[in-house]
Amino acid sequence: MAKISEIKEKKSSLLSSGLIALTWTLLFFFLGSYLITESWTWGYRGKWTNINTYIPRQELIFTDAELSQYDGTDRTKPIYLAIDGDVYDVSQGAGWYGKGGSYHHFAGRDAARAYITGCFEDHLTHDVRGLTPDQLKGLDHWKKFYNSSHKYHKVGRVLHDPIPEDAPIPKPCKTAVGQKP
Repeated sequence: MAKISEIKEKKSSLLSSGLIALTWTLLFFFLGSYLITESWTWGYRGKWTNINTYIPRQELIFTDAELSQYDGTDRTKPIYLAIDGDVYDVSQGAGWYGKGGSYHHFAGRDAARAYITGCFEDHLTHDVRGLTPDQLKGLDHWKKFYNSSHKYHKVGRVLHDPIPEDAPIPKPCKTAVGQKP
């Protein structure tokens, strides 16, 4: 019988030693990160450092009219924008997306076409018909930007009314903002 208790004692001793070693390793890892990069996460500022990534929430479903209520003009409501149907909370960027901000035209709507064409007057629509495959890759770039952002997080989806088949494709914009060189 003495041998069974010795085995249990060795197992618990091994487990506690392992936990202590793991604790010290994590402590040195994060302390080293802070001393070298002045950041606890070795300079990483992506999706996984946003606490909202870990909080389980029920996905919200919006209509276009409901989404328009979250455009930053009412300071008591969060600021939402949508891109290709996915809705993101951009309230931490209120200086850009809120009333008077340089990207306020994106708030409270799905303006997927404007992200690609750079036309912030006529193309503030989710209608991406007529865009080239390369332009649609650009749309994927923006979706990845919001999905992997440290500041912004996905809150739901917007359900758009179907685009009538006879609706004209938005005309090319003459006042589009050019890309950076």
